[in-house]
Amino acid sequence: MTVATPDAPAKKANVDTREGLAIAIFTYFLWGFLPFYMKAVAHIPAAEIVAHRIVWSVPIAAAVILASGKFAEIRRAIASPKTLALAALTASIITINWGIYVWSIAAGRALESALGYYINPLFSILLASLLLGERLTRMQMVAVALAAAAVVFLTVEAGSLPWVSVGLTFSWGIYALLKRTLAVGATEGFFLEVLLLALPAVGYIGYLETTGAGHFVGTGTYDTSMLLFAGVVTAVPLILYAHGAKLLRLTTIGILQYIAPTMIFIVAVFFFKEPFNNAKLIAFVIIWTALAIYSWSLFANRKGT
Repeated sequence: MTVATPDAPAKKANVDTREGLAIAIFTYFLWGFLPFYMKAVAHIPAAEIVAHRIVWSVPIAAAVILASGKFAEIRRAIASPKTLALAALTASIITINWGIYVWSIAAGRALESALGYYINPLFSILLASLLLGERLTRMQMVAVALAAAAVVFLTVEAGSLPWVSVGLTFSWGIYALLKRTLAVGATEGFFLEVLLLALPAVGYIGYLETTGAGHFVGTGTYDTSMLLFAGVVTAVPLILYAHGAKLLRLTTIGILQYIAPTMIFIVAVFFFKEPFNNAKLIAFVIIWTALAIYSWSLFANRKGT
């Protein structure tokens, strides 16, 4: 799952367009429904699902690149050792993020995933402050402190670190930070990442199938079709979002990105029936308060510009 594309387009819209708003909301709803797909393939190991997400995303992303006439940009990126190395690094990190997310749904820990994706934007602005020198407002500092307090509270209450939430937050935050410097557009960057990952992914799938541990061949049409569909649920929302984000203000994107984790939260509690005790309730209330403060800071900053 991806809550928001990290590599902002070169030129952002100064106003919100209806098309951009419709595409972004639709995309976030797609991501919000993604746990249903992941639960449907929960009998398949997470690593195998991730490998198929990579492999079947390649032709979809390639078709979009071909249709948009952007293959020249891909060729330039491949010809640049620096760009290629950075893309390989971001590809590795997003693979970790996907792996944690897929595993968490199968393991009945979708609530922790929702918490992680709620914390994501707050961790990202903290990284920007620490590593890029961007200044935080007082409200943003309070929001970050509250997010940290929620993690500490859950750790103390449960006796262990909520590693799914932390893992998703850290992997996505670092991925987003690094991808800001990747010298290609959002869709082109995604294609380059899955292209670099395709060879090891194909090798892993081939190994599973030859050893009889795979689920793509010989296990029935259900598994085969669901694994093929992994490319659709991975590539389509990302490509749609890359287009929609160009037509929206960053402030609007900052608010809309809460749709997906909110839907994951609802799905986890009301459909997957995951335990939601008082400790988790308190943690989520703290996070929701932090996000309300952060959102208000975005609007306040928007009014001031």
